[in-house]
Amino acid sequence: MIKDKLTSQLICVFIYIVSFYLSYIFTPQSIGSIWLKILIWHLYATLFIYLGSVILNNSSLYDPFWSVAPVPIVIYLAVNSNNSITLDLLVLFPIIFWAGRLTRNWIISWRGFEHEDFRYIDLKNTNRINAEFRNFFGIHLFPTLIVNFCLYPLIFIFSNNAIVTPFLYFASLFTLLSVVLETVADEQMREFRKNPLNKGKTMKYKLWKYSRHPNYLGEIGFWFGIYFMGVSSGLAPLWIILCPLSMLALFVFASCPMMDNRSLENRSDYKEYMDKTSQLLLLPPKS
Repeated sequence: MIKDKLTSQLICVFIYIVSFYLSYIFTPQSIGSIWLKILIWHLYATLFIYLGSVILNNSSLYDPFWSVAPVPIVIYLAVNSNNSITLDLLVLFPIIFWAGRLTRNWIISWRGFEHEDFRYIDLKNTNRINAEFRNFFGIHLFPTLIVNFCLYPLIFIFSNNAIVTPFLYFASLFTLLSVVLETVADEQMREFRKNPLNKGKTMKYKLWKYSRHPNYLGEIGFWFGIYFMGVSSGLAPLWIILCPLSMLALFVFASCPMMDNRSLENRSDYKEYMDKTSQLLLLPPKS
């Protein structure tokens, strides 16, 4: 087992570079639909990362994929459009800021291949065949499809007919502020955990006083911001509201309950905190 953190990260970077490059090579460039081309690249990259996680026996290799993979996708869309630099920057800046923040968060918190996320361990806690099925479809493929689907509204803002509008400025600012919210929440939690006196205790101060998952609220806001960007083009169909709603459902019905259950098992004061505090929205605690 690779225990050194730096070595683990270097191996991870190497696997990602190779995976992204091979995915580009394997993706047929003759495909007319730009989004179909992106989807195929995204799926190939997921497959290669999955194979790497099997070889290393650690599904946490996939963790940075959530934030890293969208970057080449949005840059590819920008390069292949004839939009103004202003429009490109309004879309690219908050997304790259989000990707950089999440990737930095992963670099700081990930302990290397000696550690695997408890959610992955729980999901794979079954017989070998079923565990590998869950590993590929549940841990790797499903999140990729969700992210790909939620990035789809960008195809409309990167259309050659799109222009900069006041609503695009709003969408860009909304997206950026959502990332700021997520960043502040994560930093507050990191500072709380640094204090050894807080071990086993629940963080219920600052933003966490008003929401059990303010970081997730910021993440959900980011994906609604992507949707707003697409809508600002005036070219997006009504059904693409399903894109951010699918991300909202993922957090409300999967991620938040999973984290809540984990906290209930490990912290004696969490039940009281959970009863008084909103799941996502920043609301005053119940008396």
